[in-house]
Amino acid sequence: MRTAAIAKLKASLSEYLSHVKEGEEVLVTDRGKPVARIVPYALEGDEAERRLDLARRGLMKLGKGRVSEKFLQPPKIKDPEGLALKYLLEERESGR
Repeated sequence: MRTAAIAKLKASLSEYLSHVKEGEEVLVTDRGKPVARIVPYALEGDEAERRLDLARRGLMKLGKGRVSEKFLQPPKIKDPEGLALKYLLEERESGR
């Protein structure tokens, strides 16, 4: 479990929330005393059961809450002449 003072949490909220998305908990403190806990959101009731049922039947794989860095940063397309931009602008101008 991670611990964060309120000021640090405010300054780095996105970072802490990414850890929560990965399944970790964050303990929020005020002058060293625990005041709150941020935990991953859990599906409740029918939705959670439906997903478990789909996974049991092999129709779906339950994720681990993490996305590969390769997925988040796809490779850049090589276009030294700028043709992609040229054709995009032409298409916009023609209204196709």
